[in-house]
Amino acid sequence: MKHLAMAVLLAAPVFAQAPANPISTDLKGVWNQIKGNIAKSAEKMPEEQYSFRPSPDVRSYGQLIGHIADANYMICGASKGEQKMMGIEKSKTSKAELIAALAESAAYCDAAFDSLTDATAAGTVKMFGRDRPRIAALQTNVSHVYEHYGNLVTYMRMKGLVPPSSERR
Repeated sequence: MKHLAMAVLLAAPVFAQAPANPISTDLKGVWNQIKGNIAKSAEKMPEEQYSFRPSPDVRSYGQLIGHIADANYMICGASKGEQKMMGIEKSKTSKAELIAALAESAAYCDAAFDSLTDATAAGTVKMFGRDRPRIAALQTNVSHVYEHYGNLVTYMRMKGLVPPSSERR
C-alpha cells in the first residue's frame, strides 16, 4: 500500500489541472492551428500563381487570401463590438501586400481570442444583424477560415504543391 501511495504522488504532475478556461482555451488552440496553416499557404504559393483561379467564376488564390483577411476583421470585429470593413480582397493584389494584410488581420483576431474567457464567451455581440454569443462569433471566424483553407488546399494541389496540413512533421 505504501508503494501505491508513493506511485500516486509521483504520478500527480502527469495529471495536470485543466486550464482555468477550457472552452476558450480550446477555441484559441484551434484558431492558432488554422491561422498558421493559412499563413504558410500564403507564403508557399508562388507570386505568379496568386492570380490563378480554377475557373473564371471563382476567386483567385490572392483574392481568397484577401477575403480571409477581410473576414477576419469583420467577424473578429463583431466579437469585439467593432465594425471593421477593410476591402483587402479588392485593393491588394501582390503576394507581399496580401501576406502583410493577412498577418495584420490575424493579429487583430488574436486580440479578440486573447481577451476571450469562458466567463466572457456568453456575452452578447451583434453579428450579421442579430445578437450572438461572443464565442459564436469567434467560432464562426474559425469555421470560415477552415472553409477557405479547403479552397486554398485545392488550388495548391492543382499547382503541384503540398498544403501545410499535409506536410510531413
